[in-house]
Amino acid sequence: MLFDAAKKGGVGLQRVVDSESLLPITQKESKELDVLLQRSVSFSRSLCLTYYFERLGTDVINSYKAAKVCGDKMLSSFELGASGVPTPKTFVAFTPESARLAGKRLGFPLVMKPVMGSWARMVHKINDEDALDAALESREEMGNPWQKIYYLQEHIDKPGRDIRAFVVGEEVVAAIYRNSTEKSGWITNTGRGGTASKCEVTPELREICLKAVKIVDEGIYGVDLMESGNGLVVHEINHTTEFRNSIAPTGVDIAGKMIGYVIARAKK
Repeated sequence: MLFDAAKKGGVGLQRVVDSESLLPITQKESKELDVLLQRSVSFSRSLCLTYYFERLGTDVINSYKAAKVCGDKMLSSFELGASGVPTPKTFVAFTPESARLAGKRLGFPLVMKPVMGSWARMVHKINDEDALDAALESREEMGNPWQKIYYLQEHIDKPGRDIRAFVVGEEVVAAIYRNSTEKSGWITNTGRGGTASKCEVTPELREICLKAVKIVDEGIYGVDLMESGNGLVVHEINHTTEFRNSIAPTGVDIAGKMIGYVIARAKK
């Protein structure tokens, strides 16, 4: 879709494949690209590539800072809270004992997530202390040290859906409801069986999204929000947001909006 949009805009794209990349990091290299639209689905590879190309002087969308903050749920929650953006109450702990204390302070149900991950993988709704103990025991047996950083968040009683809004530059171009289904359970992610429907971009939604992305550099983002009893809350910002399932329900050419923004950045 991005290549098609670029072709319509009279622009040719060069594809940089992360798995085929060889980075001469100790040699003096010259800048080859003016703008790089980072679309790698690998968080670790995207960090390396973004840092490398930024050091060459390439304008990367989105920036290394954005990838670092958005790709780490702990950093995202910290920056959202520090910026006054409404966001669920969250604790981070490094031992099962501290995680249990967080559970008592949050109350049940609560949500436990890995600090790094996508598609709602290993995101669990924890209903009581026994369930929390079982989840912690499972995490402690994992070899990945990142899984032993316990990110615990209050459960927002959302109405069977959440919101994904698309921010391109300083514009909220579209938004969808991601609805839970029998297949997805309480998870709303469309990659896990949730369904998409159009969400109107209200002044409240526009304001909170633009405030949320201020925690990082200007770019292209997917802002995830939930409807709480006290209004909208932001729980995540995606720095390589997927959009394929959002074009039909919104009627917005999101790929075209993205390419238009990339072209405008290249002309600066």
